[in-house]
Amino acid sequence: MTGICLLWALRSPCNLGCRYCYFGTIEDHRSNPPQQPGQLSHLSRTDLDLAHIAAFVQTLSGSRVQRIFLAGGEPLIWPPIMDVIAAIKAAGVQVVVCTNGIPLTRHRLVDQIIEAEVDAVSVSLDSPDPGYNDTWRPARNGIHGHSDVLAGVRGLLARRGARRTPRVGLYMVITRLNIDAVTQVAALAADLGCDYFVPQPIALDPDHPLHGQLSLTPADAPALGRALADLNTHRPVALPAPTYRDRVIDAITRKQPGTVHGCFGGTDLFFIEPDGSVWDCPSTLKIAATRPDRHRTIRDAHASDLFGPARPCQDCHLFSRDCVNMWPLSGFGDFLQPAGAAR
Repeated sequence: MTGICLLWALRSPCNLGCRYCYFGTIEDHRSNPPQQPGQLSHLSRTDLDLAHIAAFVQTLSGSRVQRIFLAGGEPLIWPPIMDVIAAIKAAGVQVVVCTNGIPLTRHRLVDQIIEAEVDAVSVSLDSPDPGYNDTWRPARNGIHGHSDVLAGVRGLLARRGARRTPRVGLYMVITRLNIDAVTQVAALAADLGCDYFVPQPIALDPDHPLHGQLSLTPADAPALGRALADLNTHRPVALPAPTYRDRVIDAITRKQPGTVHGCFGGTDLFFIEPDGSVWDCPSTLKIAATRPDRHRTIRDAHASDLFGPARPCQDCHLFSRDCVNMWPLSGFGDFLQPAGAAR
């Protein structure tokens, strides 16, 4: 049975206020809450409760679900998170936790992550420069930041010791302002002892207030292409497949959405948002184009019914930088291989 992956934005709240977060900002949403399907908000009051989440997780065993990426918001600040992770693992499903890294400074939580045999922990960090990182990823309490992220990663790796899991990696959002830091963050990941590194192009709607300042343009393609090519030359840690570079450059040079032949969205990868809505793809373009009769939810549903028999991959005509970041998820199994394994 062919396995699938779920990207599950499990909770809406976050302890950071990243200025380019795909959830939007609390400040904007207080006066103008999002109304469209698939539009997320840290202020959401519709997140599924633990009972509904637990009921869905109990249906995972025997389904096609092979791996779940738990994201947010920040999943590790939700008190029941380790109970949810334990239940997912008990169902025989791999777990990858996507975190801003600050909760990893809590030693007991790190020990629980290791004891639960979480398969991987992906930590967001956009620069080796604390000033840059904390300007764009400010903590809501005005205290935590870059140094806590590094301390959390170091603590997790130290406590992991000689164990094979969790694999640990850094994720970086690339903007017009930090292209030259791509290789530096990869080197930082290697120096920390991380297992993988994933650079992601920023995806902002054209009407976003930071679009002009941060969004990558065709003029940025040569510099970014060189940076990504340099990564694949030196490979200080495990990286996305070399074809990912071409996807990234294609995405930032296109003026209109493109076509992906045999896209995995809705076939090998699905997206669940905090209210339980299920989509064939995390792309806002794809969600907006989803017919009402394809609007689904995990609430009171069974995983085997939601993610039924495997179907052939479909051509998608909505390829953009909004979805290019999903390619590393589709090939994430490579990151779970032991160090030195063939890739």
